[in-house]
Parts: sequence; structure tokens; C-alpha cells
Amino acid sequence: MTVAPKREDYDVVVIGAGPAGLAAASTSADAGLSTLLLDENVGPGGQVFRAISSTPVTDRNQLGADYWVGADLVQSLRASNAEVIQRATVWSLDRNLEIAVSIGGASAFVKAKRVILATGALERPFPIPGWTLPGVMTAGAAQTMLKSSALVPDGRTVIAGQGPLLWLLAAQILRLGGRIDRILDTTERGNYFAALPHAFAFLTSPYFTKGLSMMREVKAKVQVVSGVTELAASGDGQLASVSYVAGGKRETIPADLLLLHQGVVPNVNLAMAAGVEHRWDDLQLCWSPVLDASGMSSVTGIAIAGDGAGIGGANAAVVRGRIAARAAVEALAPAAAAKLAPMAALRTELAKAERGRVFLDTLFRPSPQFRIPSGDTIVCRCEEVTAKDVLESVAIGATGPNQLKAYRRTGMGPCQGRLCGLTVTELMAQARGKTPQEIGYYRLRAPVKPITLAELAAVPKTEDDVKAVVRG
Repeated sequence: MTVAPKREDYDVVVIGAGPAGLAAASTSADAGLSTLLLDENVGPGGQVFRAISSTPVTDRNQLGADYWVGADLVQSLRASNAEVIQRATVWSLDRNLEIAVSIGGASAFVKAKRVILATGALERPFPIPGWTLPGVMTAGAAQTMLKSSALVPDGRTVIAGQGPLLWLLAAQILRLGGRIDRILDTTERGNYFAALPHAFAFLTSPYFTKGLSMMREVKAKVQVVSGVTELAASGDGQLASVSYVAGGKRETIPADLLLLHQGVVPNVNLAMAAGVEHRWDDLQLCWSPVLDASGMSSVTGIAIAGDGAGIGGANAAVVRGRIAARAAVEALAPAAAAKLAPMAALRTELAKAERGRVFLDTLFRPSPQFRIPSGDTIVCRCEEVTAKDVLESVAIGATGPNQLKAYRRTGMGPCQGRLCGLTVTELMAQARGKTPQEIGYYRLRAPVKPITLAELAAVPKTEDDVKAVVRG
């Protein structure tokens, strides 16, 4: 592992060391292309394979076989000639394929002939009353602590929401001896009927047997309440209780920890800031980049792989990474492409990995009341803007997320819209009787991650740069 880029330009720069990034970087490097992999975490793996090289959880059964696939991907990467830099914050990417990255408190710029974005996914916002209270976390945050430090809850714990990750996290917590008092399943009953036409593909996919086994494992040990239609967290400066409605009955239970999850969505900030065209996905209810069959975006030279290209899961992400890397090899070193798996074989593998996805997306489609809040529920955590504030701004003329910035500063805090962007789009679309596509999203610009003036000041300067400032 290196601590600063060894050169100023590369054939391929991969951003993100999750499943797609690991596969893409090793593939392009093995084909002989100069390859740089930039990742902001301490070690490779992304969220799916978080801490794969350092986790204190050594019993492979506790995290499951799928997690340990990441060890093979990391080994392949390290056996390649790819240059890898961890703790690297990429804060800018432009149409000229120039990347700005901060490493160790100093920023640098590198150029690429091809960029493969493998920035993965974010958890979908889950804006309920009380979701900003201490003691309320996302399932992903809890899983990060579990994988990185083997930390599991020991107090009164409630998990609420829906989706495969919810059940995986519950199983992992239980295997490590953690405590779960109740699971509140928010899956709409109507979703089961809507998903039926896609059931056959799901039954023949790798998801089915794994998912069924995991749910049985959890349900044997934890009380699961299905059909939850309302959810709120309460407490005076700290979570004390969780109230919910199921079957028309309201119940309040004491809780020290509430873990929320209702699926994941593509992490689009860097791609949008680079000018990549995105479209609203009505099935996955999120923004997804417009890509061709090889993952190439609307910006020449920028490809997107993994869940950042649309949620498909870890297996699909690995294949998408290899497809994007192979396309880069075909463009930059056609002769070397013969050493790689044929593109047709990769596409067949991708279709297999994606089988059953539509069933999952339909079954676990989040309910409107858990996506589009009302009243005093906070929408923008950074600026403490409520749903009522947003609606009042719409009433006096705010037409979209960018105009809303001027009224309420939504999306202008440290997260730069990652925790409120989808909510704001859907809330404004509902209020104005428009589609999310018509309402649009925040206009994103560099820096897409918070950086300090010291990091900018540390950018290497030429003599001409110094003279230009002196003359000014």
C-alpha cells in the first residue's frame, strides 16, 4: 500500500475498494494497464466486505460465507500491480478525467485515461419522528462496528424496517451473542402480491435459499412484528422508547438502541458532480446513472460499476467491475483483452447474479409514509429542516431542491444531501404534483466531501502558479 500517488497520470483510476472496485482494479492491472485504486476507508472491502483484512471476528460462520469472498478479491488485488491508496478522500472529478484527492492532510491531482467509479451504495433515508435522537442508528452503522470491532448490542435493541440487510445484520448480531428484543417489519402486505409475477426468477436465484434460511434463524430467537405501518422513536435527549402501529394497534416498548433500515440506494454524489446523466428509477425509487452495457456513462471515459450503477448486490457488483475494466482494456490495450474473460461470458454471469433482483426490489419497496415524512419530522439532519419547513417553502415558491437551498439551506451541510436528498425530491414532488424526475436533485459541485483549506493549500504548486498569485 502506498501513501501518495506515484505518478501524475494513469491508464485507469478506480474510485472505491468495495466488491466492484476490487474486481475492476485487479482486472485492469492484470492486463498491464497502469492502475490506481483510491479508497477512503482504512482498509479494502467497502461496506459489504468491511474490515475483511482486519476483522477480529475469526469464526467464519458468524459473518457468513458471502462475507469471506472478499478475502479472495483482496488477495487478487494485492497479487496484481495495481497501486492502492487507502484513507484517500476523492473530492473532485471533472470531464477531463482529472481527479482531486486528499491523502494525509494534503491534496493532489491525478489524470486518468479511464475512470471507473465504484462508490457503492448508501442506506436510504428513513425519516421518522425521533430518528435524530442519540441511540438511533442505521443498520449499516451497526454492521460496520460489528465487522470492524466485533461490537454488538447488549442493551434493549429494536431493529425496524425491511430488506435483506436487515435480516443479515440480525443474524450476525445473534451469532456474536448480541441482544435483539424485537424486529419491526415495515414491509407492506401488498408488496407480496406485487412481487408474485417475479417469484420464479427469485426461486431459482442464489438469494432464495440463503434468505429463507437466515429469516428462519432469526425468527427462531426474536419476536418479529410484521405489517408495521407507523413508527416513532421517543426520549428526552436519548432514545427511551419505540412506538409502532401494526394490525391497527399501537404499542410502545422501551429501547436503548433502535437500528433503522429500508434498503440501499446508489451513492451518486461524485458521479453527479462530474456531470454524469442520471434518471429517476421508479422501481428502486432512487437516482441511477444512465449507462451502456459496459457501464460507460454519458461522460466520455467515466464508467460506473457496482451498486453505484444501480443496486444489484455484491455478486453483481464484482461482475460489473470486471465488465467495466475489460471495456477499459479493450479501449486502451486491445491486444491485452485476449487474456481476460470474454465479455459475453461476463454478461451471462451478470444476468445470473441479477436474477431475482426485481422480486426483491418489488417486495422491499419502502412504504410512502417511511420515505415522505410530514409535520415536525426532520428531513435535513445537518440543518435541522423539518418536512413542514420544506412544504412551507414550496408554498411560497421553491420549485425544486436547488431553490430550496436558498430558503432553508437543505443539502448544504457536511453530508451534502446524502441523508436528505431523496426525501427532499420525493417530498417536493408530492407537494407539487410532479414526478421526481421533473423535480430533480441537488446540483452537486466539488468538493463533494468536506476538506480543509490546509489540504487545498498543500496542493503542489508550479512556479507559474506562484507568479500568478503574486501578480494578483
